[in-house]
Amino acid sequence: MSKDLRAQPGFYYIKSLIAQGEHQQLDFKFAITDARKIAKTLVAFANTDGGRLLIGVKDNGTIAGVRSEEEIYMIETASLYCKPPVMYKINKWQVDGKIVIEVEVEKSTQLCYVKDETNRWIAYVRNNDQNIKANKIYIRYLKKKNTAKGIFLKYTDDEKKLLQYLAHHRDVSFGRLQKFSRLTYSKTENLLVNLLCLDIIEMKMTVRGTFYNLKKNVPID
Repeated sequence: MSKDLRAQPGFYYIKSLIAQGEHQQLDFKFAITDARKIAKTLVAFANTDGGRLLIGVKDNGTIAGVRSEEEIYMIETASLYCKPPVMYKINKWQVDGKIVIEVEVEKSTQLCYVKDETNRWIAYVRNNDQNIKANKIYIRYLKKKNTAKGIFLKYTDDEKKLLQYLAHHRDVSFGRLQKFSRLTYSKTENLLVNLLCLDIIEMKMTVRGTFYNLKKNVPID
């Protein structure tokens, strides 16, 4: 539901947000022309740390303003492509005589998906100012992390070998890990899911691919 239009507070608030530039929890949109693309951003925010979407602001931070009712309708339409529903709040601000819409997206406790043009449900996450398609390992990790069951990991030579490799290499791809460890695809995948759940390694998803790193101060011996 929209809040009442606010003028004076909005000037300083919106200007301070714009000054940050786009980042993991902030995105600018000049206008909404595709509800599915906005749904992708809503889902990416919800699956990561939450965030704010400013509509009526160009990529360079210039305030262009919007026709508020049209934009709000498009946001509501975008939410229909999200499953489960993404929780958000809409605020309207008047800045320099123009209306800027702020969409505050809450971090979700469940993995959220967006329906693409082929009616497939795809999960996205936010990395810096990019929306990245979540891979199978990340989806399995989130689902397993949110279950009530504990995670048991037997520290065998396979685990030790993989962790020692990560201790001496940064930004390692799945392919490199599998090749070095000589484990099957399935076993490598299962091992990475468990190590992520135990907070021993971290996953970095970028437009170039997905990479794994050993977390700092994690003993491996």
